[in-house]
Amino acid sequence: MPSYAERYRQSWRLQIAPDPSETRRVERWLATARVFLAAAALAAIRMDPTELGHSWAAYGLFVFYLANGILIMMLLRRRQQSTAAFRVLVHAGDIVWPALISIFAEGPRSPFFLFFFFVLAAAAYRWGLWETLGTAAAEVALLWMGGFVLLHGWLGPGGSPALRQFLGLRVNLPEFEPERLFMLSVYLIVMGLLLGYLAEQQKSLRAEKTVITRFLSRVRVEDGLTGTMQRIFQETAAMYGASRLLVASQESHSHRVFLGELNKASDGAFGEFRWLDSKPADASTYLDDFPGEVCHAASKKGRWFILALDRDGNPLPAADPSSISRVRDAQTFGSLITVAFLFGEEWRGRVFLFDPFWQGEKQEELRFLLNLVQQVGPAIYNVYLLHRLRRRAGAAERARVARELHDGAVQSLIAVEMQVDVLRRQAEAKRPISEELGRIQGLLREEVLKLRELMQQMKAIDVDAQRLLGVLSDAVERFQRETGISARFVTDVEELDMPQRVCREVLRIVQEGLVNVRKHSGARHALVRLGCSRDQWNLTIEDDGKGFPFAGRLNHDQMESVGKGPMIIKERVRLIAGELTVESTPGKGTRLEITLPREEVPHEF
Repeated sequence: MPSYAERYRQSWRLQIAPDPSETRRVERWLATARVFLAAAALAAIRMDPTELGHSWAAYGLFVFYLANGILIMMLLRRRQQSTAAFRVLVHAGDIVWPALISIFAEGPRSPFFLFFFFVLAAAAYRWGLWETLGTAAAEVALLWMGGFVLLHGWLGPGGSPALRQFLGLRVNLPEFEPERLFMLSVYLIVMGLLLGYLAEQQKSLRAEKTVITRFLSRVRVEDGLTGTMQRIFQETAAMYGASRLLVASQESHSHRVFLGELNKASDGAFGEFRWLDSKPADASTYLDDFPGEVCHAASKKGRWFILALDRDGNPLPAADPSSISRVRDAQTFGSLITVAFLFGEEWRGRVFLFDPFWQGEKQEELRFLLNLVQQVGPAIYNVYLLHRLRRRAGAAERARVARELHDGAVQSLIAVEMQVDVLRRQAEAKRPISEELGRIQGLLREEVLKLRELMQQMKAIDVDAQRLLGVLSDAVERFQRETGISARFVTDVEELDMPQRVCREVLRIVQEGLVNVRKHSGARHALVRLGCSRDQWNLTIEDDGKGFPFAGRLNHDQMESVGKGPMIIKERVRLIAGELTVESTPGKGTRLEITLPREEVPHEF
């Protein structure tokens, strides 16, 4: 079995790859703090030169440290990334510097004691607990070595006068004081432990957010519900080192139970998620009377040891192991983790991780799993809802197409079949059939146009601001070519800044307007115009047909109150926050005016 330290180092939280941009920003922050600290130290020396014993060597060290900080700052601004070797080299210099300055300062009561804290904070920012403690240990070792060898031996009162004269020391340095160095060492170790612990917790929080973001990125609508669940469950089982994963869920209305399983292959990777046969009794086995929202259970010498947390992540008192025993009767495992999920008011369920390998403190791992399910669960539920909505929309669309075909093409084909039978009889009686042939030809032409319009409505539209003007012009020209009605598209707009969603709806509105002109107006001419002002788009569709069964101008609300106007166009205009006005002159034509705001319409969906 691996030791606690080994398992700690292997924790999934520490396996999160660092963000290069974040590392570079941290190094820039530390470089700025280093220069500020050196400048502040020089200002303190100018105010009280006795802090350094009037040594020109100490002044030189401070100037060198300031220049070194400025150089590091310039390198970080010029380099696109900060390498690990560069960070270690800079950190080593930061460790050595406080030990050197402590030779000339007056012990732990000196204001330059802040340099020790800076290097500890730098280690905490860069890495974590163990690196910060190692930095504190290195500082303590250098302090004792410098205090014992240099102060007590070479630079103390009994030391070399030549060396003291070379360094410019005009007063005696403090005596070697083991008690003071011991207290300073304690301060550094305690501060290193504190800063390292805080940095480690912050690092864990960042890692948890990164993991949750990664899980959310696995939720993809195009993969469907099963594909999304497979991605999420594979990563969950791998993260907790489980040998197998089982999910049980129940639909609230039908009470039907669904079971799914994910097994680990011989190569250690997880295979495909598959659904299992289930029965109503599985609800009591896998879903009822479990302790807490999330719990861990392990069997030792015939006894169950259970750690359970409530919905807020708080530990619960000793729980009844009967629910765990029921799962043990159906599955083979030595330990398990189970966590509950709830999708709206429609689904409840649990995820079971069998024989997990713990990589950290159990309560924290359970709390994170609960948080993960609470945040990723709604995203999976949204995939389910969208999938169901698409199925319903597809069914509604298929029903509409079937109705259109039944009321249009099928009825017309039946009429053609009847007329062909009439023609056959007329041909046998040698009667003229040209008039009947003309009627059949006209009927077939009409149905061809209807089928083309139906296909156009079913076709997906990929149009944006750059293509809209050309697509509108082509649509109007095709309408004229296929119907024989004279039609023009006119615009004074050279460049569009219209959102893509609005472009799609504008094209659909023009298509629907032209269909209405062909079907209902009996017009000989049609005009489509697109213009713009500073705050709105203006779209008009007009014809010289028979018009609506009312005279005058009606806006959107007035048409809703009297139940008149083009229903589909009204709905599409409402979806893009536009205004529709219909001007009708019976026997002389119709004019549809649509205004769309340029700023209030959302830019993308």
